[in-house]
Amino acid sequence: MIERDHIPVLVKEVLDILITENFKVFIDATVGGGGHAYSILEQNSNIKLIGLDVDETNLGIAKVRLFPYLERVKLVRGNFRELRKILQGEGIDAFDGILFDLGLSMYQLDSKRGFSFYDDSFIDMRMDNRLNITAYDVVNKYSLEELEGIIWEYGEEYMARAIARAIVKERKKRPISTAIELGNIIAKVKGRRGRLHPATKTFQAIRIEVNKELDNLEIGLNDAIDMCRPGGRIGVISFHSLEDRIVKRTFREDKRIKAVTKKPIRPSYGEVKENPASRSAKLRVAEKI
Repeated sequence: MIERDHIPVLVKEVLDILITENFKVFIDATVGGGGHAYSILEQNSNIKLIGLDVDETNLGIAKVRLFPYLERVKLVRGNFRELRKILQGEGIDAFDGILFDLGLSMYQLDSKRGFSFYDDSFIDMRMDNRLNITAYDVVNKYSLEELEGIIWEYGEEYMARAIARAIVKERKKRPISTAIELGNIIAKVKGRRGRLHPATKTFQAIRIEVNKELDNLEIGLNDAIDMCRPGGRIGVISFHSLEDRIVKRTFREDKRIKAVTKKPIRPSYGEVKENPASRSAKLRVAEKI
């Protein structure tokens, strides 16, 4: 059951900086519930939008939200790491603009798939339920060294070793099956300090591992730059430093593009106050040369 609506972040900034009046074909590489797509279509009557998402639930929500503009929308289930293949399958060899919004949606947090620390549901964490590996497999089958490695690398968690040891110790008694169970194990190791749940970084790390998020970003971003028309724009909204590092490096080093935003654009104080989930968002935009 959907308990909360997902509020898209940095919508005004996306409309002002990423979109130009000459755009005809726009790709929403992570359409989610259709929040950004709705605003783009509403303000740009000449744009045809292709919306991609790996999450079947998200696509269903987007279809309802984008109903007033369905004649200008094509929704496709697929991962942006296969951007070229998907678009060519739709007869598209080039586009004018693309947005990657890398955040986890409220729909996914409320989906009872183990994304939330408070879920008493199975620890799945797959955005695409066609994937073979789940968070349960990572937590219960990875070696101590593998667990420590992903928690350290993908979570940037300084207590990675202690957390990995605690997980291995607990799973010897019985499999760790629910998200709340995993969250409580981590909380016992780290204690509860500050506003962030102590399991935040570890859950992030496991989710990245399950969904191969950083690999997907590198592949998808490269293809996006390649397929974007000269003068077109590529925008990425990231929510943690590992993603932003990839985008920053690519926008700085790739000779096919030039950065439009010298520094990442952050949400305003008013937006963060209205939508606290936006606080870590960063938007970078580049233009195809």
